[in-house]
Amino acid sequence: MVAQDIDTTGHTVHRARGRILAPGFIDMHSHSDFTLPAFPDASNSLTQGVTTEVVGNCGFSPAPLAPSTTGRHAEWRRLGAAIGPDLSWAWTDFGGFLDALDAARPAVNCVPLVGHGAIRTAACGVDDRRPSHDELSEMRDLLAEAASAGAWGLSTGLVYTPSRFAEADEVHTLARDVASWGGIYATHMRDESAHLLEAVDEAIGVARSTGVRVQISHLKAAGPSHHGQVARALEAIDRAVAEGLAVGCDVYPYLAGSTVLAQLLPPWVLVGGVPALLTRLSSDDTRRRIADQLRVDGDCYLNQIGGWKNILIAAVEHPELKRFEGRPISALAAAEGTDEASLLFDILVKDEARTTMILFMMSEDDVNLVLDHPNAVVGSDVLGVTSHTSHVHPRAYGTFARVIRRALDMGESALTDTISRCTGHTAARLGLSDRGLIRPGYVADLVLFDPETMADQATYQAPTRPAAGVEAVYVSGQLAVQNGSVVNPSLGRVLRRPRH
Repeated sequence: MVAQDIDTTGHTVHRARGRILAPGFIDMHSHSDFTLPAFPDASNSLTQGVTTEVVGNCGFSPAPLAPSTTGRHAEWRRLGAAIGPDLSWAWTDFGGFLDALDAARPAVNCVPLVGHGAIRTAACGVDDRRPSHDELSEMRDLLAEAASAGAWGLSTGLVYTPSRFAEADEVHTLARDVASWGGIYATHMRDESAHLLEAVDEAIGVARSTGVRVQISHLKAAGPSHHGQVARALEAIDRAVAEGLAVGCDVYPYLAGSTVLAQLLPPWVLVGGVPALLTRLSSDDTRRRIADQLRVDGDCYLNQIGGWKNILIAAVEHPELKRFEGRPISALAAAEGTDEASLLFDILVKDEARTTMILFMMSEDDVNLVLDHPNAVVGSDVLGVTSHTSHVHPRAYGTFARVIRRALDMGESALTDTISRCTGHTAARLGLSDRGLIRPGYVADLVLFDPETMADQATYQAPTRPAAGVEAVYVSGQLAVQNGSVVNPSLGRVLRRPRH
């Protein structure tokens, strides 16, 4: 427990003998921009020592939007519905969204990236095609507007609609613009399974071609057949760094990932966005075709990750489906007297594709290899924290406590290195010049924790248990967490990239 008193000068003094004081943790990979405007006092991050989150990852950001009178506005709202509540959407440009996020007084500071998916949808919808010359020009203009409003870079989600439709020249054109103003390019790569190494080469190729700083999101090898490939991916990153390219990656310390349930479907089913998906699933013939492909196609994501046995339903929106949360699809199908594919289709239709899932797909050796790599920083990939009881992946509540506990058990050298890669190293990669270190003149984002008790407590069945051992958290010098409890959840703000 942290003892507190007032000294003779009137300053508050916290007695913390035997504790460790570190800079506030910086979460390199978050999707909280879809939840904080509606649920700004999310305690999941503060209670594990996180004071800053990089939002707008995987090509998803709530802005920019096409005008509300167009179908593209509604298309993007529906694509983002699975990772957050229905926001007010009272903005169109990126700056308007950042104003709304700031006004919500979020629990943590937010470093915004602009999502390629939002830009592409606003300019040319969710069709599987190349943008026209004018549409690409509009995408570049929207990117420039986001940069002027304070975006720190661009993200892509090259496995998600509509970013998956972007060819290399489109990505390189936009990345070149990002490089021109010193931003960062973060990418959920085109493949994390059978073609992982080709995807890493593609990401490195963006850095080589454009000079942009590249951040590979949540580096992993997904599926038992691909375990062990992470070592070769890291070797490729090391070669790129030796070449003089700015390439790094991030990682979360779990063997399961989480994303939208619709990603289990073959890519052609997702073309056209949510309305087209639901229309296809209304046809018995199309359902049979999809089910047949899921059974036999080794390139389908479902089969790449090892099949139905590795999948839990995470969060659902429809009240009648709440009983499915936290349960394996195979067990649910048996209980419902149906097969897994039919259950998948039924859930997606009833929940309008807003369901998320948890997938057990990584190996411990691969995850540890990335966690120990000097070019890797930590990102929780938090999504879907819409209340204090949301059924989310436990990484939302435990990522940083878990990483620090692991380092504490490994010894002082590992702890020092791990804290650096959760704080100062991440700040330097982003270009945050006043955070990530405990130093005069720096913002006092701080975390005080007990090395004896620091640990994550969230599980897949009880994912909202807060971390243990975090005794105090300060955001901009003000106390946000005391003795493990949030005392002020409204100290965060949007950190806009300075204009140059």
